[in-house]
Amino acid sequence: MPRDSATHQGATGAVLLALAVFVGWGVFPGFFKLLVSVPPAEILAHRILWSAAFMLVLLIATGQLQPVRDTIADRRTLGLLTVSALLIAVNWLVYVGTVTSGHVLEASLGYFISPLANVALGRIVLRERLTLLQTLACGLAALAVAGFALSVGPSVWRSVVLALSFGCYGLVRKLVRADPQPGFAVECFLLAPVAGCYLLYRGLDGAAPLDHPPGILALLMLSGVLTSLPLLGYAVAARKLRLSTLGLLNYVTPSIQFVLGVAVYDEPFDLVRLGGFAVIWLALGLYSIEMLRMTRWLQPR
Repeated sequence: MPRDSATHQGATGAVLLALAVFVGWGVFPGFFKLLVSVPPAEILAHRILWSAAFMLVLLIATGQLQPVRDTIADRRTLGLLTVSALLIAVNWLVYVGTVTSGHVLEASLGYFISPLANVALGRIVLRERLTLLQTLACGLAALAVAGFALSVGPSVWRSVVLALSFGCYGLVRKLVRADPQPGFAVECFLLAPVAGCYLLYRGLDGAAPLDHPPGILALLMLSGVLTSLPLLGYAVAARKLRLSTLGLLNYVTPSIQFVLGVAVYDEPFDLVRLGGFAVIWLALGLYSIEMLRMTRWLQPR
């Protein structure tokens, strides 16, 4: 097979894999809606523990335990992964609480503004220079969030925390000298003792975190697999795709969440919310144009 043809097929497969991951994340609210009878903190604890269990089995099956040991032995890497683990735990907790409390639109908004939060964090933390369109996009996003806060109310904090926690998580992971699989495994292993202690406390307090109907318990166990596999698939796709391609595909997730919130769960969506989302979409359009231009997808004549 010619090299160009093989490269094209590899890129096509990576796009399809990334698309499957983003669609899966997009319909994730439907999964957590099945767990509304379980407190969000308990869902998070189960999600962490079963993710850690799944990753341990996967690492043993693929013979990848040594990279995990090497990652843990590096104090700088371990410290950064501790920070990233805390950030992703906050993100998961707020996301589950947002979805199960009937605010899927806020979750959608959070992940729509996440790319712009990444740009802003790059400017503030890494002192990266922003182009005019990037600056304008970030300004529009900030304006939209402020508008939501003034007109819709304080519930917009969920969107802000989701965007910032995920953005900061990505920023920290950029600094980590570890492959995605052992890095995510170490994050799960770091969080697992805290999650286990929380469930033990719940049990001693009479809540019996394992005393759920079999169907609910099975879903809680499944949450670990549904958390781990997409992240690993995303890591594989990210290695083979341009950042701009991945950035554009990212919009699939909040778009599906938006449709679910409006069309399926019938969440409030008035003209004020429509105006706020319209400003966000305009900002993302400007951001996307600039991203494509900077990666030479749009060549000047």
